[in-house]
Amino acid sequence: MIKFLFHRFDKTAAYFIAALAVLGVLIPILNLALPEASTFHIPTYLVSLWGKYLAYALLALALDLVWGYCGILSLGHGAFFALGGYAMGMYLMRQIGSRGVYADPILPDFMVFLNWKELPITWYFFDHFVYAIAMVILVPSLLALIFGWFAFRSRVTGVYLSIITQSLTYALLLAFFRNDMGFGGNNGLTDFKDILGFSIQAPTTRAILFSITALMLALGFIVARAMVASRFGQVLASIRDAESRTRFLGYRVENYKLMVFVVSAAMAGIAGALYVPQVGIINPSEFAPANSIEAVIWVAVGGRGTLIGAAIGAVLVNFAKTWLTGTFPDFWLYGLGALFIGVTLFLPKGIIGTLTARFNSGGKGDTA
Repeated sequence: MIKFLFHRFDKTAAYFIAALAVLGVLIPILNLALPEASTFHIPTYLVSLWGKYLAYALLALALDLVWGYCGILSLGHGAFFALGGYAMGMYLMRQIGSRGVYADPILPDFMVFLNWKELPITWYFFDHFVYAIAMVILVPSLLALIFGWFAFRSRVTGVYLSIITQSLTYALLLAFFRNDMGFGGNNGLTDFKDILGFSIQAPTTRAILFSITALMLALGFIVARAMVASRFGQVLASIRDAESRTRFLGYRVENYKLMVFVVSAAMAGIAGALYVPQVGIINPSEFAPANSIEAVIWVAVGGRGTLIGAAIGAVLVNFAKTWLTGTFPDFWLYGLGALFIGVTLFLPKGIIGTLTARFNSGGKGDTA
């Protein structure tokens, strides 16, 4: 890891981590320490908004790990993101207790409304934060492990794998829409009150959530970068560029794919868990295939196979989306489409990928 940080072409990675560290400290200070009348004061709603962007950046980083370095174009990573979000949402719902509309100390409001008599077994222990965090990681990882084990050993690749991953997230969308699943149906989970005993609406809590999100994005980047910079990463790149030849050389391709897919799913689940308390709601729309496709656009815009580019692409595209929906609400989809087409035509390696390629032209180097 130390060698990775001091490698000549990893200066950009060090700068990226340093920038996240600065943001994770500076933005909460500007929000909490400065009066609202100050020019440099950052409102609490902006802290949460940028925290959401960083959660999306972690999702994009997870997707780039499998797509940019292993050639697995997943159109279902939104499912892992949503599952992590639901696990956190279930913990937050259990913290409401008797403060809900129906004042039931055990059952969430939607269960009382639907005339449920007892808590489903899937909700057991979600009143414990450690258990919830474990589920945030384990549930997406287990789904990825089961799905990947069958898909990769069946040698499903290319567009066929992409379609299957999209079908997976759509199936979960339909399942979570059902009221009898016990996850809030169409309305999902919302009206959160506390997290670890602290008011989720308090500016201090919002600032801490932002800092934690920045920290997790930095840790996710370090883990991903360490993987792709190792011999394991070299095998992943070989699978991406020539899978049949890699298999012929004796490598268990399916094992490498499965491992990186599970790690990526866990990262996506963590991103979802960070997203929910900052946004205040999780519902089945997070499983929508369009969300997973948007994540692919983030990675493509920032630069596939760069990690940093994926994270920056997620922030830039979502910032543009927020601005366009407020300024041109009827045309933001056209703007998003134009952005994707423009990058595809004029910056095929993405923003960061193109800049890095130009910087490294005439010499050796990677795009991370």
